[in-house]
Amino acid sequence: MVRKLTAAAAALATLTASCAPPSQPPVKVRALVLSSNGEYTPTEVELKTITDIVAMEGQVMKVVGGALIRVDSQDPEFNAAQGKGDEAYKRAVLKDVGRPVTASYITDEKGVLWPADFHTWNLVTTYYNLERARDYFINTAEVKVAELPQATTYYFPEFVLADSSDEPQVDNAIYFSPVQAFLVLPFKEIEKAPMALNASILTHEYAHLVFNRRVYEGQGVPVPLQSWSLDGSTPGLNAIKALDEGLADFHAYVASCQTSYNCNPRVLYTTLEGPQAEARDLSKKWCMGTELKQQLQLANFGQFTEGQYLVGTIVASALYESASTSPAWRQVLARAVVAAYSDLDTVKPGLAQLAKTYTTDQYGFTLARALRALIQHIPNGEDELKNRVCSNLATRLRFTDKEIAEFTGGAQSGPSDCPQTPTINDCSITP
Repeated sequence: MVRKLTAAAAALATLTASCAPPSQPPVKVRALVLSSNGEYTPTEVELKTITDIVAMEGQVMKVVGGALIRVDSQDPEFNAAQGKGDEAYKRAVLKDVGRPVTASYITDEKGVLWPADFHTWNLVTTYYNLERARDYFINTAEVKVAELPQATTYYFPEFVLADSSDEPQVDNAIYFSPVQAFLVLPFKEIEKAPMALNASILTHEYAHLVFNRRVYEGQGVPVPLQSWSLDGSTPGLNAIKALDEGLADFHAYVASCQTSYNCNPRVLYTTLEGPQAEARDLSKKWCMGTELKQQLQLANFGQFTEGQYLVGTIVASALYESASTSPAWRQVLARAVVAAYSDLDTVKPGLAQLAKTYTTDQYGFTLARALRALIQHIPNGEDELKNRVCSNLATRLRFTDKEIAEFTGGAQSGPSDCPQTPTINDCSITP
């Protein structure tokens, strides 16, 4: 039975003292894993990087319970921290640093640990899902191990975004870069699988960590975002946040192909249903509408929250259509996406370098220019895949002639980055 606890203290109280001693990896334990029939079942897994199964700490994450994180523009400490660096900002919003958790287990006759209460099930499955996400980025996307050090996971923190509401946030699992940590929030309304049990959602969140490390050089409050957070139109900020969301969904899809459930283009499936889940189904041929394109260019990011997901889904669905028929193409494209995050080569700069180039002129950071970096990082010899990506992105995003020139490099001297001129096909399904 899933117990709904709204207070962090109550959540921690259920994690009673464990009879299982600290263990060295790998540790055999039961987690709640999505099976091939679409149900979460207690499944024996190995945690390969865990070093303390009771405190839930290992190479992937360190769990902290009972923290209080409050972001409030009226808070004097918050305002005093502005411009003083990431550590000052983190201290200002982390009002209570929290404390270690204690997980509880029962050991079966084979020596496999079974979580003894729901919160231990939730913590074990969270670790397992993040460990698999990290494995995907290391082994499939070719991110170096050194780029993915241990991250803190705040379990059931009180997380308040005071400018929006003084009520703590619930029903979510997120990567929150200002504290460089994952947040597994209390659940309240979700009646299906909580966010942390959903491997696709946690892979999506881990993808945000990778994007932050490469594109923003691990900055808690990235410089380009600070520069672009202005009154009025914020097209560069809108574009880069949409890319962050869309590319995270694409990585979640590719990683899901290695699970027992197999390829899952519906990132929110099993946690949300109906219109919310369908809106993030990458197998649908989503296309840019006129109104959404205007919002991307003219809206302030404060009014573009929904828009970033809509544009991101369009990008992700284009990549899905380009590579879904071939496991080899999925891997090549996943690696190209990550490689495009940062590249010092001035001929094919990455997103990090483009963001720096246009730090003082966000109008220059366009989706077309940013996605050119992706095209340029698809390896030579993959012309068929590159042509598919070129045409699908140009079609789905409804690029104008000017945008196609930015996208392909056709406005500059030298050959186009797309082997053929992108084919613009009919596209009518708008979010």
